[in-house]
Amino acid sequence: MIIVIDIGNTNTVIGLYDNDDNLLTHWRVETVENKTVDEYGILIYQFLLYKNIKKDEIKGAIISCVVPPLLPIFYLLCKKYFNIKPILVEPGIKTGMPIMYDNPAEVGADRIVNAVAAYEQYKKGIIVVDFGTATTFDYITPNGEYKGGIIVPGILISLDALFHHAAKLPRIELIKPKRVIGKSTIQAMQSGIYYGYAGMVDAIVEKIKSEIQEKPFVIATGGLAHFIAAASKTIEKVDENLTLKGLLILYKKNVKYQKIHL
Repeated sequence: MIIVIDIGNTNTVIGLYDNDDNLLTHWRVETVENKTVDEYGILIYQFLLYKNIKKDEIKGAIISCVVPPLLPIFYLLCKKYFNIKPILVEPGIKTGMPIMYDNPAEVGADRIVNAVAAYEQYKKGIIVVDFGTATTFDYITPNGEYKGGIIVPGILISLDALFHHAAKLPRIELIKPKRVIGKSTIQAMQSGIYYGYAGMVDAIVEKIKSEIQEKPFVIATGGLAHFIAAASKTIEKVDENLTLKGLLILYKKNVKYQKIHL
């Protein structure tokens, strides 16, 4: 059994794969920088108990992290609680994907993981839209090269900015509005977020297609992917577990590499 851990700015997602590459279960928890190794360790241990999984069944681990202070915490967690040295998604990891960034080390680990997962599944030109703390767009060529992408403020960041910087604007629930033109402040905000982000996604995707003169497949992931995809004209597939799939792929690539070079 393999444990895969994706540490994001807002949430940390933990998944368990069996020996046949089936995702047995996964959990989403709030990312908290000041938690200790033992606090996170006991939390994961409780999840395993809930699913009647013994920690000795876990034979491998891989970690993707965009919150630098938490990487050593989870690294030590894997060693202390599972007696495993985890694979880290960091510069030097074997991805099988050329990174065509000016400085490849700048690319977020989650973006590389998503790119690898998407290309491995479809083997063609792809745009990955990830609705996380930031909303990111990444383009992978038909030859499997990571070309680069776009980063914009995420949906929840935008809502927080409105609430904190506009005195009369309230916190709102994210729901699909019944109409574009809102009849109240809350309806207007809900419409702005829903149709505004869907329109932004479609505009950016079309700009990418125009620039590369191709029609890549468009896949979305992240917690709010389904929410926005319903209003988008360009998103063709939603895969909420894309990052977990990518982590498993990278784990297998690097375990194989390590065995060959022992």
